[in-house]
Amino acid sequence: VLLQAFGGGLVQAGDSLRLSCAAFGRTSSRFAMGWFRQAPGKEREFVAAITWSGGASFYADSVKGRFTISRDNAKNTVDLQMNSLKPEDTAVYYCATGRMASPAHHYTANRYDYWGQGTQVTVSS
Repeated sequence: VLLQAFGGGLVQAGDSLRLSCAAFGRTSSRFAMGWFRQAPGKEREFVAAITWSGGASFYADSVKGRFTISRDNAKNTVDLQMNSLKPEDTAVYYCATGRMASPAHHYTANRYDYWGQGTQVTVSS
């Protein structure tokens, strides 16, 4: 499975940005999809995830109410709509996919089997 993320860029605080991730290869609509991010000098952290059916989504507290994750299984894509961006949202954003056995698994990076290359999001103050 190959994941390609795009849509990053340089924006100002308060702006919006939409990230997209496309999956190619032996994809499965039964896989959850998620977004993680890593800022310079920090560990990779969970941002948002969505179940394989799209029936449930999960968010980090830091982005809840500002970010929205969605997926289109027919197109094998997952999007992350980011509103009211803050400088602390600056990071490389990675999409990932994998099979989850429980809701809690969606928050954990090592539960994801496939990762995209990352796209840079920079928010200036």
